[in-house]
Amino acid sequence: MTSTDKYHNLIDKTFQQFGISFDIYHRTSSELHRKTSSDFFLKLHENAAFIEQSSKQYYDEAYQQFLADRYITGVCPKCQNPSAYGDQCEKCGSDLSPTDLLDPKSTLSGATPVLQETSHWYLPMNNHESWLAEWIQEGTWNGIPQHQPKEWRNQVVGQCMSWINAGLKPRAMTRDLDWGVPVPLPNAAGKVLYVWLDAPIGYISATQAWAQANGKDWKPYWTKTEGKETQLIHFIGKDNIVFHAIIFPILLQAHGDFILPYNVPAYEFLNLEGDKFSTSRNWAVWLHEYLEEYPDKIDELKYVLTSIAPESKDSEFTWADYQLRVNSELADILGNFVNRTLVLTHKYFEGKVPAPGPLNAEEQLLLEKLKGIDGRISELMYAYKIREAQQEMMYIARMGNKYLAEEEPWKKIKTQPERVPTILNTALQITHELARIAQIFLPITAQKIYSMLNLPPDTWQGSLSPIQPGHPIHPTEILFEKITDEMVEKERAKLSQVSPLNPQYPPMKDLVSFDEFSKMDLRLGKVIAASKMEKADKLLVLTVDTGIDERTIVSGIAQHYQPEEILGKSVVVLMNLAPRKIRGVASHGMLLMAEDSEGNLSALVSERDFEAGPTIS
Repeated sequence: MTSTDKYHNLIDKTFQQFGISFDIYHRTSSELHRKTSSDFFLKLHENAAFIEQSSKQYYDEAYQQFLADRYITGVCPKCQNPSAYGDQCEKCGSDLSPTDLLDPKSTLSGATPVLQETSHWYLPMNNHESWLAEWIQEGTWNGIPQHQPKEWRNQVVGQCMSWINAGLKPRAMTRDLDWGVPVPLPNAAGKVLYVWLDAPIGYISATQAWAQANGKDWKPYWTKTEGKETQLIHFIGKDNIVFHAIIFPILLQAHGDFILPYNVPAYEFLNLEGDKFSTSRNWAVWLHEYLEEYPDKIDELKYVLTSIAPESKDSEFTWADYQLRVNSELADILGNFVNRTLVLTHKYFEGKVPAPGPLNAEEQLLLEKLKGIDGRISELMYAYKIREAQQEMMYIARMGNKYLAEEEPWKKIKTQPERVPTILNTALQITHELARIAQIFLPITAQKIYSMLNLPPDTWQGSLSPIQPGHPIHPTEILFEKITDEMVEKERAKLSQVSPLNPQYPPMKDLVSFDEFSKMDLRLGKVIAASKMEKADKLLVLTVDTGIDERTIVSGIAQHYQPEEILGKSVVVLMNLAPRKIRGVASHGMLLMAEDSEGNLSALVSERDFEAGPTIS
């Protein structure tokens, strides 16, 4: 099994366990995708959508390959972000080319890449600025309505127009790589389609795969057909806005047969405990690990993630906030309301729905409010305001809790027992509505509530039939266990081990290039004389045989080695360190020592009995 097979299967399984389903979960390594991408490229080539030109691109000499733009990092020339990519700065959102970066580095070797001549097929994005600006801002293409621009998020329009106003540049749609879909032209040996073109076409090939498996025609979902309304929606993160709202639309328009995106409701970034998610540093909450450890807390995580969804600005996941939201909202509001309603029904009416008496004005208004909630949720969902839609679900639970707290059936059972059947019947109707709406956001919880109510699930839209008097309900169960401090500290402890891996040692210093490392002349030497420096407790004056000379080195190791202990030892010497005087003695080099967490020093020892002089590389 390849690594791509491994992670494809792992992610697919994890999605299923988390209750996320797709009509199809496809991949761009399939033969169907390769053919679809090739055909798409050939159609664009036939339509003269590309220009073929030579340019200098970065090449990693250590790995002997040209570098994809995302394999090059450096300093952004516009905001000085030290970790900008070769295609875009994720901090300021600027459109970049690899040669724009200051101090570029290869992410493969860490070395400074060199520029080499190569030729590619470029998409002249600058030729598309006019219609793109009209399409994004006005929602029209050639005067024909395409979408509702007021429905687009400000950050999407803002980032796109920033790129367009700054002037779009031609972008290479092919690359010199040994993986990917080969360019289907006779003069393209060693060239493959680049991710900007290849990856979004995966949406089309996935639709084709789904259609083949279900006996459908894929074309109505993607191509322009009179009399039908197909909407292409891209749910993405903000670092992919430009690819889905500029580059892919240009490709679709240049092809000529395809519809353009109707909306690109991009999300901002979700951070973790004060820092960006980083899979390379393992600064992450891995979903498959969470599910293995907390298989009974799926809805809890769904609820928290939806509550903090970065729909309009960056947000942050912390375990303390996770605990607070689960305990104070899910457990104390939603869970508490359902539990009290069902427990009191069993206590006072033997687990059967009581027949209500006349409803007072407040109860009539309360039940009337419930009738409009599914419509409000539907409106919010189709406006991509999922966070607000989930708040409507919690509004039902809050109304129910407030109702019970004001009516106090546990007191009225003694003072006004004739009111209690109406109170609990009303609370049960609210519980029924809560179960229906919870199917959207908390499907496992909804199943539990329906089971306790002894009712089958309802469709989440439309009129809801009241639970009839005399209907038996099942015993209650706790919907949400409280999140303990121990769980929070346990998860925080996992992250504390990440950066640095061992907190007793300092973190890794900034990356250096291979060229920078090569400048250091490191050799094995042998100490042939050693003495303490007068009036200096920490310094030894050493004479070291380096194989090419004998030189004086002043070293701050006197508190770790007596002169007689270091005499005759092999040591690692940095030869080409600029000489400097230390207390009047010229030191020509530096000894390299290992230092433990308590500050103890140890000379680096050669495994083999080498004489003085061998170089270290």
